[in-house]
Amino acid sequence: MGRWWVLALLVFLPVPMELFEGNIHLLLALAIVVGFRYPAAWAFVLVTKMTPGIGLLWFAVRREWRPLAIALAATALLLAASLLIPGAWTAWWAHMTDQPQGPTPNQVNVPTWFRLPLAAALVAWGARSDRRWTVIVAATLALPALWLYGLSMLVGIVPLTARNRAHAGRAGDRRRDTATDDSRGT
Repeated sequence: MGRWWVLALLVFLPVPMELFEGNIHLLLALAIVVGFRYPAAWAFVLVTKMTPGIGLLWFAVRREWRPLAIALAATALLLAASLLIPGAWTAWWAHMTDQPQGPTPNQVNVPTWFRLPLAAALVAWGARSDRRWTVIVAATLALPALWLYGLSMLVGIVPLTARNRAHAGRAGDRRRDTATDDSRGT
């Protein structure tokens, strides 16, 4: 995801910590980045952390129903398949209810219910103004527990802003080509 920035991104403290601990935040960021091209990748986000799935609002705000339907259908199929694994859901529920309550030392103590509307507003603004990077920031903000490791998701900004610059460059080329054609009388 970091492309040519990979060494610089390793200096961003959450990234080496994430790699050392073996968490999934970088994989979540990758799934979100890939999810713009292959919406089924959002299934990984939805079945692992769920709340970063707030990024799917991007498709709803832009009225891109097909990618939204693909993401939700892939998630439903994955969940349906998981029902075939005996005891998987009871084990998951036991794991979720056995978790210690309250913030850990590295955690930001801002409740998820407060952060989710902010994340949704950020995605909506980004969708209306064609800023894909806002989805990564909003998904990070929407993590169930916001802590230092989770900030490693922000590396997903790099490929999304690079894509926007390339897209803007092509749009500028098309405008210049159209203006040139108009000046020639074609």
